Amino acid sequence: MEETLLAFLNFLQEEYKYSHNTTAAYRNDLNQFVKFLKNGQYAQLSNWADVTPEVVNDYVEFIKNKSYASSSVARKVAAIKSFFNYLHARSLAPENPTTNIDSPRVKKRLPKTLSLTDVERLLKAPTLKSTPKHLRDAALLTMLYMTGMRVTEVVSLQYEDIDMANNLLYCLGKDDQKRELPFDKVTKKALHNYLEKGRPYLVKDTSEQAIFLNHRGQQLTRQGLWLIIKAYAKQVNLGASVTPHTLRHSFAAHKLESGSDLQEVQHLLGHANISTTQIYTQLIDEEKNNGES
Repeated sequence: MEETLLAFLNFLQEEYKYSHNTTAAYRNDLNQFVKFLKNGQYAQLSNWADVTPEVVNDYVEFIKNKSYASSSVARKVAAIKSFFNYLHARSLAPENPTTNIDSPRVKKRLPKTLSLTDVERLLKAPTLKSTPKHLRDAALLTMLYMTGMRVTEVVSLQYEDIDMANNLLYCLGKDDQKRELPFDKVTKKALHNYLEKGRPYLVKDTSEQAIFLNHRGQQLTRQGLWLIIKAYAKQVNLGASVTPHTLRHSFAAHKLESGSDLQEVQHLLGHANISTTQIYTQLIDEEKNNGES
């Protein structure tokens, strides 16, 4: 069983490029589950395929009784779900015992997102003109939504971080680990237009490597990007509450709604713990419930 667990952890590092800290968090949570199996009534289990929903439910009750915070319980349950998704996808477990296991609700304020229609309106706004600044803004907004990058990650992009030939970005996240982010044809076109027809008119120092520049030819700041988003949100009547992070939240929710795997979205967002990503599933569930009521 330990060998299979190690293979899963290696998979997280190789497939999703998880950092050492993220992988270590998975290892700790799953080792706790292994310890529960070995030291209790399930000590006779010798294969992951023998783990049933009842076993997982007993473990969830066990950790709840340990007085962990709901966020910690949610993270531990999410780790087990990810592990058994991995096993089932590789036919190492005939059934997935976590399919109907509910993760504890973490009491957090649900993020604000935009509908697809509102996103389209916002992204279209800067394309109505073709000045260097509008080309920059079109690329900025498109990249924020289409990749789910954080504000700091976007404004920190350098020429060396973009592989136009393969439609890839190399993004330095919070844990100083670069993650690989794909971008689509729409983003590529907006970025290409800006780099070819916009940025050359903004740059003042030819040695400047930052992709997104302000009117002084310097790297755009977080505050500058925030003001750009606010201006376009006001222009299309979306209200003052729209921020750059609203596009990141919308990206995550829309990816999950379209069928993307939770682990995939976790990787794209650069979340250390999958429980952080799970808040978007709560958001989707709440929207569905509101729609049915």
